[in-house]
Amino acid sequence: MKRYDKNGPLALVFNFVFLLFILAPLVVVCLVAFTDKGYLSLPRDGLSVRWFVAILDHPEFVDAFWYSIYLALGSATVAVALAIPAAMATARYKFPGRGLIMAFFMSPLMIPHVVLGVAFLSYLSSLGWSGTYIGLVACHVVLIMPYALRLVLASVTGMDRSAELAAKSLGASKWTTFRRVTIPLILPGVTGGWVLAFITSFDELTMTLFIASPSSTTLPVRMYQHITETIDPLIASVSAVIIFITMIMMIILDRIFGLDKLLVGK
Repeated sequence: MKRYDKNGPLALVFNFVFLLFILAPLVVVCLVAFTDKGYLSLPRDGLSVRWFVAILDHPEFVDAFWYSIYLALGSATVAVALAIPAAMATARYKFPGRGLIMAFFMSPLMIPHVVLGVAFLSYLSSLGWSGTYIGLVACHVVLIMPYALRLVLASVTGMDRSAELAAKSLGASKWTTFRRVTIPLILPGVTGGWVLAFITSFDELTMTLFIASPSSTTLPVRMYQHITETIDPLIASVSAVIIFITMIMMIILDRIFGLDKLLVGK
């Protein structure tokens, strides 16, 4: 029986079809963004930047974009700050209930976002934090914590602790060892976890619909509200801008860290 050749013609065809299936919707969105029509259609009479210029005539989209950036920055940073000690504790120590604690950290992945949105809406209203930046950050941290924790945990589990032991034997304190030895060793996992947490927070819609307010509207929520009112290529142009920015950021991260290391956490 022949072994499956991962570099054979069948594998190449499968990879090509898979990439085409993944990239086709993004390509179509980018093409529609360059139409000169007042409705969603592919550009047939030449390319136009009409709907990219129209973004500047809708400052609510620009404001929502920057608010999403600030929200994702705060949420991803807090999530990683919590994920580092949680990963180190669960990876290095054996204690009763460790598996239960890990299941608790990962539970947001199993709960529908609609359920989380209703629950957070009730909870934030009782605290008076509904629609506030702090309330949104707290809710997003709960949602994106599993993504940050998994990559940080993979990095902590796979690191060689001999450098830590050497630092301690030379008289370094626990804080100095953690800051100058441990963090640099797990930096790929920390960075990858932060990036995934940032993207997930920036892209979150379902839960945010329940807890956002007119003064704290994120870009996905603003786009959803615009689609419910009218369907024009403005949404395609906004989506194309996000795709272009994401591509640039991925290229930069690949040059600095390497996407393979970021996604694996090692």
